[in-house]
Amino acid sequence: MELKVVRYEVDEHVATITLNRPERLNSWTGRMHAEYRFAIDQAERDAAVGAVVVTGAGRGFCAGADARALEGHIEKGGYDPGTPPEMANPGYGVSLEYDRNFAFHFGLTKAVIAAINGPAAGVGLVLACYCDVRFATEGAKLTTAHGKLGLPAEYGLTWLLPRLIGLSAATEILLSSRVFLAEEAAALGLVHRVCPPEELLGAAQAYARDLARHVSPASIRETKAAIYRDLHGGVGASVEASEALLRTMAKGPEFAEGVRALTEKRRPRFRPDV
Repeated sequence: MELKVVRYEVDEHVATITLNRPERLNSWTGRMHAEYRFAIDQAERDAAVGAVVVTGAGRGFCAGADARALEGHIEKGGYDPGTPPEMANPGYGVSLEYDRNFAFHFGLTKAVIAAINGPAAGVGLVLACYCDVRFATEGAKLTTAHGKLGLPAEYGLTWLLPRLIGLSAATEILLSSRVFLAEEAAALGLVHRVCPPEELLGAAQAYARDLARHVSPASIRETKAAIYRDLHGGVGASVEASEALLRTMAKGPEFAEGVRALTEKRRPRFRPDV
C-alpha cells in the first residue's frame, strides 16, 4: 500500500508510525484507518522491530474524525467508515474478542507506545487508549468528544477506559465528554509520563528502544498476551497459563541468555546486533 497520510520509519529496532495530516490535526479518515493498520502490520511482521511508537505530525496527535467526513455521514443518511473492503488485519487470529477495529492491538506481539503530542479527541483518544503505554506532551488536551456530537462512545471505550483508570473516573469522563489535560491523565494513571513538547517523541522512542534492546522478545510477547487475555478471564486460568508458559519458556534460548547475563552482571543480549 502507498502511504499518503501515515509515515512509517524504522530506526534502532523501533518502528515509528506518524499520523500525517498536520493541516487537519491528523483527523481520522477511512484512508488513515487503512494505512495505520497496514503500517502496524508491517511492524508486526518485521523481526527487526522490537517495539512501536505511534505519534502525530505537527501540533496534534489525532483530533478525532474529520469534520468533512462527519458531514458526509449526514449527507449519506448514516455512518460510513470510508474504509476499503480489504484491509490489513494485524493481531487477528489470536482471539475472536480481538478481531475488531482497534481491539486488534491486544493480539499484537510487540509493545505499542503512544506519544501524544497534542489534542487526542474521539477516535484519537481511542487509539491512544489501545496502545500499551502512553506518553503525552505538557498540556495536551484529551476528550472522548462523542457526547457533544450526539454519538455513543466509540470502539469499545466504555469497556476499556474503566479498566485503565477505574469505573468512577471513566464514567465521569465518558458521560461528560469534557476536555482533560495530560497532567490530569497522568494523575489518573492513563498517561505514564508527561514531557515537554521538545522531549516527548525522544522519550517515547528511548523507552521503546530500551524494550527492544534489553527485554526478551518472547517475554514481551507472552506478557502482553497474558495481560489482555486475563482482562477477559479469571485468576485461576491466569495462574495455570503462566505456569504452563514458565515450563515452556524455561527451556528456551532467551531464558538461558537472561540467566547468563544475570550471573555475569551485564545486560542481556537478546538480539545479536545490539
